[in-house]
Amino acid sequence: MKLADAALLRQKVLIAGHWQDAADGARMTVRNPASDAPVGHVPRCTEEDTAGAVEAAHKAFAGWRTQTAKARAQFLRRWFDLVLLHREELARIMVSEQGKPLAEARGEIDYAASFIDWFAGEARRINGEVMASPWADRRLFTLRQPVGVAALITPWNFPAAMLARKAAAALAAGCTVVAKPASQTPFTALALAELAQRAGLPAGVLNVITGEAATIGGVLTTHPLVSKLSFTGSTDVGKYLLARCAGSLKRVSLELGGNAPFIVFDDADLDAAVAGALASKFRNGGQTCVCANRVFVQAGVYDAFAGKFAPAVARLNAGEGLAPGVDIGPMISDSAVSRIESQVADALARGATVLAGGARHPRGGRFFQPTVLGDCTPAMALCRSETFGPVAPLIRFEREADALAMANDSEYGLAAYAYTRDLARAWRVAETLEYGMVGINTGLMSTAEASFGGMKQSGLGREGGLYGIDEYLETKSLALGGLA
Repeated sequence: MKLADAALLRQKVLIAGHWQDAADGARMTVRNPASDAPVGHVPRCTEEDTAGAVEAAHKAFAGWRTQTAKARAQFLRRWFDLVLLHREELARIMVSEQGKPLAEARGEIDYAASFIDWFAGEARRINGEVMASPWADRRLFTLRQPVGVAALITPWNFPAAMLARKAAAALAAGCTVVAKPASQTPFTALALAELAQRAGLPAGVLNVITGEAATIGGVLTTHPLVSKLSFTGSTDVGKYLLARCAGSLKRVSLELGGNAPFIVFDDADLDAAVAGALASKFRNGGQTCVCANRVFVQAGVYDAFAGKFAPAVARLNAGEGLAPGVDIGPMISDSAVSRIESQVADALARGATVLAGGARHPRGGRFFQPTVLGDCTPAMALCRSETFGPVAPLIRFEREADALAMANDSEYGLAAYAYTRDLARAWRVAETLEYGMVGINTGLMSTAEASFGGMKQSGLGREGGLYGIDEYLETKSLALGGLA
């Protein structure tokens, strides 16, 4: 990997403003999922290291919370500028450890930077209220203040955007941070931390540690100095972390699994629906929590949609992320490929038909062919659980009510999509779908300006938008007497 600024590839952790190794010197190897070649090594932090990071954040909190909102915003603006300045290096680091195509990685860096920019503005809009008092001699106010040390646990599929979305909100609110990136993709987070240091962030305000999830998570969920935990990942792990945090009643926000329905009605613009399904389903190789997982197509347009969609999917080019013309990179692990293969086999055994792909890619390794399966049913494994891969099952439906019932028949409620040119139907569908985010006639809806989060077992709380900073603020009521 050639970088114009080699110092961005940090192979140590950041604690109290210092780059250091684990207390016992243990290290972990990070590998490129496309080739399995080593990218580098990072510390395997101990419980002692994790506690040290928490203590550093707590020590820095007193000074950071008293910075003016304007000062915190100015820091975030400098960080934003540096992220965009080093967009290419950050994207190449991401491709090497995560595998997504370079064009997508560049787009993610822009997306990550947008959250830093957004919350720089929100830092200056943390306002309290003056309420009408029932007493003549007293006035009532609310103050909004930072919760304290925020522990952030981020996933491997969007290693820059998820860190930026959480950390920028926390820092804007006046919180200090201990971040734990996924073990598969630590270098992107460490590079962002290096840029935050260059932007002038005081020591201890942002700490980034690497290592085994159980070791680090065990400390972050129980340490008395951690006031807030934010996690993006699987529902099972989210439930476990929530239970661990209950003992000390930490503030918790969770962005968990999804099983997004993508509904194509018979009055839809089919070309737009095909383009939306491609964007939603196959971005990052299908390894996103909001990607289309079940594609419901009304019977009247089922054959026409499949006839357009399957050939478009078959044309997608799989390969190593830095190679030109690549649309889809590798899966993150061998087990991910095996899971997809098992789900496809289950669907075929239950009567599904292959319209495109359907097997491991001829390239071998962790590559899987972009796949479309026809004649699928809701009972199939790939329709009941999150696939997290480049496989799109098509399910035929007759009536609007049938599609909505099948779409809502899931324990998850993160994202949903629908295509229709009927305005009344668009409103009915949007209001009926039991999902935290609904896209009508679009396959992409994530942006810094909009809140991101789910219902049911897809999580708690919201990130981004007007509500994202609320997760890191306490509301204090103030009564001021003696005014008569």
